[in-house]
Amino acid sequence: MPAIDFSAIATRDMSHSLVRRANNWPGNNPGVMVVFVIVFVVAVGLLALFISKKLAARKERRERLAAHK
Repeated sequence: MPAIDFSAIATRDMSHSLVRRANNWPGNNPGVMVVFVIVFVVAVGLLALFISKKLAARKERRERLAAHK
């Protein structure tokens, strides 16, 4: 006896349960989604600030080396 029943009915029911989208998790939990969005926006902002500071420091170092020569 096989461990998994591959009859046509079981396969159809299994595929239907995989495709069915009855549970709309974001729709049921809007507060959590707002927190996720806020955390994402803050993380992107901090990353942009870090990159901006690194680029500004690189530019200043290049200008200082060019003025020194």
